[in-house]
Amino acid sequence: MVSAAKLRRAQERALQARPYAQMLTNVLKSLVRRTDLFNEETGEIMHPLLIEREEKNVLVVVIAGDKGFAGGFNSNIGKASQRFIDGRHAQGQNIDLEPIGKKAIGLYKKRYPAAIYEHKEQLYDNDLAKHIEDIRHRVAPVEVAVEHPALLLKINFEQVSAMATSIIDRYETAEIDSVYLVYNEFKSVISQRVVVEKLLPIRKLGTHEITVLEEMTEEQKEAAAKAAQESGVSIYEPEESVAEQEAKKFGTADVDYIFDQAPERLFRHLMPRYVTTQIFHALLESTAAEHAARMTATDAATKNAGELIDKLSLTMNRVRQAAITKEIIEIVSGAAAL
Repeated sequence: MVSAAKLRRAQERALQARPYAQMLTNVLKSLVRRTDLFNEETGEIMHPLLIEREEKNVLVVVIAGDKGFAGGFNSNIGKASQRFIDGRHAQGQNIDLEPIGKKAIGLYKKRYPAAIYEHKEQLYDNDLAKHIEDIRHRVAPVEVAVEHPALLLKINFEQVSAMATSIIDRYETAEIDSVYLVYNEFKSVISQRVVVEKLLPIRKLGTHEITVLEEMTEEQKEAAAKAAQESGVSIYEPEESVAEQEAKKFGTADVDYIFDQAPERLFRHLMPRYVTTQIFHALLESTAAEHAARMTATDAATKNAGELIDKLSLTMNRVRQAAITKEIIEIVSGAAAL
């Protein structure tokens, strides 16, 4: 019942975030359609997040949960991410991990070492200025770069923005060549899947580039549907709200828009916000999926406990009846002997 209530709130929050994400995507699409992605004077691409490089250093952001009692939710995410890591490691690529949630942190802390950074401070101009730099010393092909143990306690857009800013800085300085998200994509109680989605570089706005996915089995869907029915949760994907419908139309009219700012400046401000929104949406969907998985798992546990109680009660009654019957037989046999 608690998980069902939390699922409703998480689902509502995810739905409320969709119109903003859709409008931001439409603005960027409109900008891309009406401007050249390359600067006419310099020939350089408008924003570094659009630059594609050979993938030598890959960042994998794994979104799991903070608690257990969620069936195979955390283990499925761990298996999908491990298959992706092993595949990229076999290709000779370096992997940086950013686990979100205590379960993901606990999983990778045991397997892979933490990244080592050397902090350097250098004074120059007669000690009037200071140069600060953190130098990375890689000791293994797969390392845990950053941990986020408290991000799921209360998903805050400002905290997600700070995380996205750090990722973007590393991508722009070519410390990493691509970024992938591993999370549970949630549509409804019976429609969710574990996906590995490419976040950077941005190839096509508004689309999800799925690399690996793992769908729910029919048995899992049936169990989730039964749990949702008993908890009063709808198994169908919610219909689009009026705000979502209006957001999809925003900026799509076939007219010439006049942009007050230069395209480079618009890209510089909107692209990081777009990346932040993608991570924020993945966190909201993963949270909703975790509550759905916990609702299903605890419902199954309750049923199993009830069946076990009935079975043990039946066994107890049989043993008790056998003991009573034995005593009666002994009394009757004794009376007959007299």
